[in-house]
Amino acid sequence: MLFKSITIRVRYNETDQMGIVNNANYPTYFEIGRTELFRDIGLAYCDLEKDNILLPVSELYVKYFRSAFYDDVLTVKTILNDMPVSRMKLEYEIANQHGELITTGYTQLAFLNGETKRPMRIPLKIKELLMPFF
Repeated sequence: MLFKSITIRVRYNETDQMGIVNNANYPTYFEIGRTELFRDIGLAYCDLEKDNILLPVSELYVKYFRSAFYDDVLTVKTILNDMPVSRMKLEYEIANQHGELITTGYTQLAFLNGETKRPMRIPLKIKELLMPFF
């Protein structure tokens, strides 16, 4: 298993008139968590794209438990439970500064060849970086 936790402070522009985070922002929080997890193991998106490896989101699920508010400090935990084969499923948990669970969810990413835009199995480069965690 591989996981990473990061913190994000809710910005004013992410909220509605009542100071509540708009639900459309949570997938962005997931993306930030995912990007930082990848970066930690040496998988910067810009390097993957240079190698013609694309990782588009093919599935997104979000479950809301409570609201987050302007200026809250959120902890985004990103979890990769299984070694990917042709798709990568990442799970997310978001909690506020009081430890209360706000949101959970997951994204499914597909491995695509950047030149052909066709699905492919996990590239060796990514598999080698993930092996120590499984």
